[in-house]
Amino acid sequence: MTGTIGAPRRSPLFRLSALLCAVLPLCAAGCAGPSGPASDAARPATAAPAEELPVLPTFWPTAGATPAPAATPSAGPGNAAAAGTTAARPLTGRTVLLDAGHNTGNAKYTREINRQVDIGNSRKECDTTGTSTDAGYSEAEYTLDVSRRARTLLAERGAKVLFTQDGDRPWGPCIDERARIGNEGKVDAAVSVHGDGAPAAAQGFHVIMPANVKAGKADTEAIVASSRRLGLLLREQFKAATGEPYADYIGDQGLDTRSDLGGLNLSKVPKVFIECGNMRNSGDAKRMTDPQWRQQAAQGIADALTAYLTTPAG
Repeated sequence: MTGTIGAPRRSPLFRLSALLCAVLPLCAAGCAGPSGPASDAARPATAAPAEELPVLPTFWPTAGATPAPAATPSAGPGNAAAAGTTAARPLTGRTVLLDAGHNTGNAKYTREINRQVDIGNSRKECDTTGTSTDAGYSEAEYTLDVSRRARTLLAERGAKVLFTQDGDRPWGPCIDERARIGNEGKVDAAVSVHGDGAPAAAQGFHVIMPANVKAGKADTEAIVASSRRLGLLLREQFKAATGEPYADYIGDQGLDTRSDLGGLNLSKVPKVFIECGNMRNSGDAKRMTDPQWRQQAAQGIADALTAYLTTPAG
């Protein structure tokens, strides 16, 4: 059927009721609409059970309003968010130095790296070419790769990480400059990463700590104890991460103390060397050329620095 249905006729009583609702708004909730009883929109809402109500965050914005800026979490012990951030980035505010030993370009600059530099109690070559595996994987390649991996781990924990070289120099730097970079950077700790070139029958890793040297420009007295603590932690964490045995050809249970290394003699900050393995040994070489093992080596170095900087001495 087609056509227009006319508006319904309203009784005088209905018109009076509508007039009263217009004059007295307070009665609107109970006034009859066109279909008789009050509409849903006009009825008071029935509260849902408490467990069914959504729990909104305290920062939930009100419709149409500009949300207030979130408050900066305090670092107090009761603030879970701040505590979580601290736990995830325990090295925030700390600075470390990673000294990737040698340089892949050193062999092309023999005159420069053979220049003698003062290390306090003697003079030594500016730098050397380092060693390599029998297959030609160089110590300089190894040290830079592991240092970069360790840098990523340390930065994720909040540390500022300095490098003595990042593959961005044609040669060097010299051993005295390597120490100076850490001193001028006022780093909290430094690790020099190396691979050894011992006889093929020898295997294992060892950590080298500074001897007490006071001669010329060298004075390690202030860092001997702290460097030893760093060295002990590095020995522990590196072995735990890699499973590499202690060196069977040098040192005492993976530890050695030397007075002839310029990078240690001239350091004013806690510093140690790590010889991660003997690159001339077939077993060590196989591990050191494995990227997965190098990641474990970086983990051990990063864990040692983290432990050193987050646990009290003594």
